Amino acid sequence: MKQVAANMAGTVINVLVQPGDEITEGQDVLVLESMKMEVPVQAQASGKVVEVKANIGDFVNDGDIIVVLE
Repeated sequence: MKQVAANMAGTVINVLVQPGDEITEGQDVLVLESMKMEVPVQAQASGKVVEVKANIGDFVNDGDIIVVLE
């Protein structure tokens, strides 16, 4: 099973995908805010979104799994 991990620690300010969406490698899946900067997180692989593990307002750490792909 493929996964998308956070590339930095930060607060989730926007979730751009939901379960059932088909995404492609390099597509933005959510946006993190850290130190007043907005940083998009891209998918490292293509696939169908099975689960989104982060919600708006959640704090994630570098390496946390935020999206699970089929």
